[in-house]
This record gives sequence, C-alpha cells and structure tokens, in this order.
Amino acid sequence: MGYRILLLLLISLTRAAWAAPDSGSASADVDAALIDFDQQPLPGRTVVNEASVVQAVYERRSKRLLWSEHRRLSEQAGQLTSALGSVDRDGLEPGDYAATRIAAERDHLASADGAADAEWAWFDVMLTRAAVRLVTHLHYGRIDPRTAGFELPEPRTDLDVADAVAGLATAVRVSDALAAVEPHFYHYGLLKLALARYRVLQSDPGLTQLPPIARRALHAGDAYAGAAALRRLLAALGDLPSGATGSSTVSETTGPEVLDAALVEGLKRFQERHGLTADGALGAQVFAELTTPLSKRTRQIELTLERWRWLPPFDRPPIIVNIPQFSLFAFESTADRAAAIMTMKVIVGQAYPRTETPVFTGEMRYVIFRPYWDIPRSILMREMLPEIRSHPGYLEHNHLEIVAGESDAAPVLQPSAGALAALAAGKARLRQRPGEDNALGLIKFMFPNAHNVYLHSTPAHQLFLKSRRAFSHGCIRVSDPVALARHVLRNAPGIWDDDHILAAMNGGVDSMRVTLDTPIPVMILYATVQATEAGPIQFFDDIYGHDAKLQALLYRAM
Repeated sequence: MGYRILLLLLISLTRAAWAAPDSGSASADVDAALIDFDQQPLPGRTVVNEASVVQAVYERRSKRLLWSEHRRLSEQAGQLTSALGSVDRDGLEPGDYAATRIAAERDHLASADGAADAEWAWFDVMLTRAAVRLVTHLHYGRIDPRTAGFELPEPRTDLDVADAVAGLATAVRVSDALAAVEPHFYHYGLLKLALARYRVLQSDPGLTQLPPIARRALHAGDAYAGAAALRRLLAALGDLPSGATGSSTVSETTGPEVLDAALVEGLKRFQERHGLTADGALGAQVFAELTTPLSKRTRQIELTLERWRWLPPFDRPPIIVNIPQFSLFAFESTADRAAAIMTMKVIVGQAYPRTETPVFTGEMRYVIFRPYWDIPRSILMREMLPEIRSHPGYLEHNHLEIVAGESDAAPVLQPSAGALAALAAGKARLRQRPGEDNALGLIKFMFPNAHNVYLHSTPAHQLFLKSRRAFSHGCIRVSDPVALARHVLRNAPGIWDDDHILAAMNGGVDSMRVTLDTPIPVMILYATVQATEAGPIQFFDDIYGHDAKLQALLYRAM
C-alpha cells in the first residue's frame, strides 16, 4: 500500500512540474523569445520602439506569461487573437499583426499535448508584440503624421502602452479594452460605422457600373438607358428618397427609361454628399463620382480614420478647418457634436505647390479689425512688382503703399525708382490700406505660425457660391466673419455683439487689435470623408493629393 501511495505522489509531482514550470525556467524562455523577436520583428509599420515596450510588459510581470497559465490559453488570448483577425473593421490590416500566424499557433497549442515551454513563451511574446502594435495603432495611428505632411505638435505620450497591453490580459472583454484606447471622438465612431457599411457595398462591384451618358449632360425627363442601374445605385447609397418610384424599365406604355423626378432628387442628394453643385443633372463630373469603385470610398474612410487617430483629445473648444471640405467648424465645447458646432464655408489655397493651404495647428491669439494686407514676398515678386513697374497708377488704384518698416506706423515711401529698388531688395514692404477692397476684407483672425497663414474676410463674396473653393494664395477666407468674430470674442474684454463688431469693421480707417484672454486652438486639417450625425456620408476630392501620399505611406511594400 505504501509503495502505491509513493508512486501516485511521484506521478502527481511530475505532472505538477510539467504543468507549471518554475519561474526561473519561464523567465529564461521569455528572455529567449524576446531575443528571437528582436532579431525577427513583425513585418509592417510602427511608430514606437515595440521591442522596448514588450520588454517593459514582461519586466513589470517578472517575466511571467500573460496569455496562458498551467498550459491553458486564457480566454483573453482567444479574444485578442480573434480581434487581430478582424481589425479591418477599424480600417487596419490584419497582416500587420501576424493575425493568421498567431491564430495558427493558438490552435496548435490548444490541441497539442506536451508542447515545450519554449513554444508557450514564444507564442506569448508574439501575441504581446501584436497587442503592443494594435494598441499603438488604435491610439496614435500607424505612421508619424509629420511624414504625411501634418504639422502636429510633438508626438503624444498620453498612453502607457505597456500598461494598456497588460490590461488586455485581464480584461473581461478585450474588445471593450481596445475600444478604450481608440479616439473618443463621436465622429470617429460614426466613421467606423460608415466603414462597415461601405465594406458591404463594395462587395457588389456591379453597383457602380453604369452605361455611359450619350451627351454632355442629361436633365429631368431625358432618356437614359442606365436609369434602372442608377436607381439601384442611389437606393443602395441611401440617396434615393424613401418610397421613391418611377420608370425603371422600358415598356410600350412608358417608353424609354428616363431621369424621372425621383432620380433627379436622388442625384441632388448624391451631389450634395460629394461636394458638387446639386442641380440634379447627370453630367460628366457626377457620372465620374457615381462610377468611382466603392472600394476607393472604403479606402478614403480608412485614411480618414488614420488621421483622426493623430489628433489629441481637445482640452479647449477648437476651431477646425477641413481643407477638402472647404468648411470651418467652430466648437462651443470640447465634444464634437453638431448641435454645439458652428459651421461656415471657407475658401482655401489653390491646388498648386506654392499656394496650397498647409496642414498644421496653432493658437488664435488676437483679432485685427480693418487690417492692412502685407503682400507676401512671393506675390510681390511674381505678380505685383511687374505691374507696378508697367503701370504708374497701379499703386494708387489698388490702395497700395510702400513702407520702410515692419510696424503699422512705419513711414510710407513715395513711389520712386529708389522705393521700387528697396522693394525688390527686400528692404521695404508693400501693403494694402484697410478698406472694403482690401484683400483681407475688414477683419483677420491671427494664430501666429511660420506659414503666415490666417483666417480673414474677403470682398470677393461671390466665390462662396462655388462648390469647389480653392482660390486663395494659402490663407483661409471665411464666409461669415461677423459670426466667427462673435464666437472668437465671446470671452474677450468689452462688448462684442454684432453691432459692435460691425462698427469696428466699418467705423474708421485705423486698424484695431483685440487680444484674446484665452488662446483658441486652431487646426487646419485634411480629410476627404465626413460621417454626419444625420446619416449621410460626405466625400470630397483629394484636391492636394494628400490621400494619395498617405496611401503610399501606409500600403507600400515593407
């Protein structure tokens, strides 16, 4: 009897030793796996030193495994592995996280008997490294925004990635823990919903295959052989009015298919969502948008999600300009909800290298009523100086003057060969006097920056009637300067209702500066998609080619 008890005890001890290796052995296996991954990192993009973060995760846990215990995979390991395989719903690429390989290793360990300690450690480190990358990508984005032309502040450090990854290993729901590290912007969530919808739409490539239009443009009542296909597309996109009916087939009684009233209304909605003139006509431009593959729309959403991840949480209500949308958004709070955001049309820089509006952030610090316009040297040399030399009355006719200093009170120089020579040599500057015809209008909103770009009004009000508004030399013209001034000056000293603002804009010849007590964050951003709270998804042209550049950075071969 004693012999049998001793034998059972030895078997029990052997099984225990096999099931739970001592901490020294586990540490050695983890160290070996860490070295292996240092030499053979995961393929793909990264914005942090992943090896150092993974090292920190295990050092804080005394080199213990995160994703298994007693040779049993944790529930969190299964949830995280599944999450890695479905990151496309976040606009990410499963291949960047070795999702297929990790799933295969998980299945191997789950079914294998007697897998070595080193195999468990290797899988643990591989899953941890994928988790580090996923958390980083969801919170900060996949690339440094500065490589894509976004001049944002210094890289954020508002998340302890190692701590967040360790939290995944104990989370009740890994999906909830991952959602907690994503941007908390409301419109970011709306955009993820739009991505899911457009992934479904793109699975039917025939949706966007329409017969060509027979002439320059078709209008209400015109025959179009693709009316049925157009109706199907507009219905799928949500642009066809609810319950709309109309002729969708050719018959002896209805005649050829035509653009009926329902299709015209659907076209108008589609045009509005794509930044086009909403006239309901089927012309070349709207036809090109209608036949754009929906996979391209999906990619636009993915690129915009990446840009959302670059943004820090708002600590103060910002003013945002979205360049491709030709729109400004003035926030009343730090929440991105439409009810507390004032929106207006803007004009941005022309789509040429020297005139594009840059993408950057700043802080609005003061407002100038009845501003002088200091002509930028590039405009002076390329455009104005030749005109001044050719036409003696050019300066007076355009209310321009040559000044010898940097301040508004600098002495004015009389036009002469010497003054023009000083202008050409950069020893004098050219400015336009305040007034109705001043290129800056009657007010400008200043957020000092290296680009010398700011917001201002304009005498060219008719340009706001255009759907595509890229007309400036880089600065941003606002359609409702009084409303913007009321918003900006709401906490400034003095009384700044509409009457006082208009009086300051029109009451005299001298410039007046009003300094803000609290600077306002200004973000000049670039996104070719916007998901709206009302439901429609808006798409805009990649007017500066920034989408193409970002796509090349994200999806190039590594």
